[in-house]
Amino acid sequence: MKKGLLGVFLFLLFSVLPVSAMVSPTKEFYVNDYADILNSETENYIVETSKKLYEETGAQIVVVTVDGLDGMDLETYATTLFRKFGIGSKEENNGLLLLIDMDTRQSRVEVGYGFEGILPDGKTGRIQDEYMIPYFRKDDFDSGMLNGYKSFYNEIANHYQLDTITDIEKVEEDNTLDEEIIEFIITIIFMVIIIIISMHFGGRGGFYYGGGSSFGGGSSFGGGGGSFGGGGSSGGGGSSRGF
Repeated sequence: MKKGLLGVFLFLLFSVLPVSAMVSPTKEFYVNDYADILNSETENYIVETSKKLYEETGAQIVVVTVDGLDGMDLETYATTLFRKFGIGSKEENNGLLLLIDMDTRQSRVEVGYGFEGILPDGKTGRIQDEYMIPYFRKDDFDSGMLNGYKSFYNEIANHYQLDTITDIEKVEEDNTLDEEIIEFIITIIFMVIIIIISMHFGGRGGFYYGGGSSFGGGSSFGGGGGSFGGGGSSGGGGSSRGF
């Protein structure tokens, strides 16, 4: 009997641990910098701007930074945190969460169902790529968060026909090729060379199209080799990025 009660107690304890270990809203609510990566100027700007947005529209933008995900994946943590904080109104689901985890060096944008029309997954990922991630990679979290916050604010402001913010800085794109693109080009060149060699020397000096080597079947330029799309997104709305 005692063992049975102990088992039930342990089950309940470990069932609630991930949620209870999660961070809770600070008294400011709109900025919860548990990883301590934002300065007071950044925090004050976000808090004051978010308060004004809420007063005028009922929409809420909340920033959270953490040093770990309590054993969860980023998307699950963000979704659970979003619901725990109760971001946005219950009627309109007009909330937005900007989450940074310093332990895994990932960021996540979680969008309430009411904003999925104006902030689809592709757009949230693009805003991160253009206005946030380049700064995060340099450990400039204030600039990255401010520019990302302002970009998302503008999307919401346009939706409610409010004035937008103009002082947004976009990182100049690097002209150097991405390592992944370079690797892809090298692979293509290598495969073309192999094909040319096979055509010229596979048939004892002549061209060879049949038999043991074929342009169909064994090797393919399409299909499951690799993907050049970026990042993942949840069905509930949002996108994740690494930095």
